[in-house]
Amino acid sequence: MEGQILKVELIDVDSHNFPNLPLMKISAYHKGKGDSVKWYNPLKAWIDPPDLVYMSKVFTFTPEYQHPVNAGQIRKGGTGFYYPNGGVPLPEEIEHIYPDYGLYGVQNIAYGFLTRGCSRNCGFCIVGKKEGLCSRKVADLKEFWTGQKEIKLLDPNLLAAKEHMELLEQLAASGAWVDFTQGLDARLLTVENIEIIKRMKLKMIHFAWDNIADEKLIVPKMKLFKEKTGIDTRRCTVYVLTNFNSTLQEDLHRIYTIRDLGMSPYVMIYEKQTAPKEIKDLQRWVNNRVIWHSVDKFEDYKKTTKTRR
Repeated sequence: MEGQILKVELIDVDSHNFPNLPLMKISAYHKGKGDSVKWYNPLKAWIDPPDLVYMSKVFTFTPEYQHPVNAGQIRKGGTGFYYPNGGVPLPEEIEHIYPDYGLYGVQNIAYGFLTRGCSRNCGFCIVGKKEGLCSRKVADLKEFWTGQKEIKLLDPNLLAAKEHMELLEQLAASGAWVDFTQGLDARLLTVENIEIIKRMKLKMIHFAWDNIADEKLIVPKMKLFKEKTGIDTRRCTVYVLTNFNSTLQEDLHRIYTIRDLGMSPYVMIYEKQTAPKEIKDLQRWVNNRVIWHSVDKFEDYKKTTKTRR
């Protein structure tokens, strides 16, 4: 295939609900070589098969692609296909290319990683196993941002990288709205990095309180962040892991404590298919903001669900 113009087609196995960053980079790479790039159409492919199809699957729980794929060559990638058995990373010339945001019709939003890896090695998380047990800088902001109004960061543990102050300064200097889509490690908050975060236009910031045993480490740092920034509860969410190593009472303690801090809890269920109904009810009570703001206590919410049965 080297040297010829290729017909390249792409399959986002997960869905099109959230832009797939590897596919946007692959698209940019092939368009830069003059190849044609479009989404795979299983009906048209049997009449006019593409030379090359890329299939990307991020999540391990996503079902397999439901249609047969007809192409000269098929390349699969992503955690959903290969975890925990490795897989082939994107070549450097693709990994560090500016994404083709037009593939998803994205306008005025930039997506990307400034860091990869995480030293925490939590039992419920695959990042350390997949990306390494060290948070490290992998890009500058300019690699995937060129003035868009909003930046969505996908980093697993930005504050753990030794270069995090430099990277936070880049975000603050951008003047763009910043959305930390993953949970920042509240244990690593300091007066110094909070001051830089405070200078950002924060679209949304997330923390995570996964383990009840971390209360004495996490709560004072979140309290400090709230005091220094005065951030509105609607723009500061704290993920609460359930169905992993905690009791319902420990879950409720974290949820009520986060609310008392002036932040918004958000319940995450580990292996939701195995979770008891009570934990699923807890998630619905907390994550449905209409219900959350109208019913103060979980026991009161449970009474309303019994009434409706």
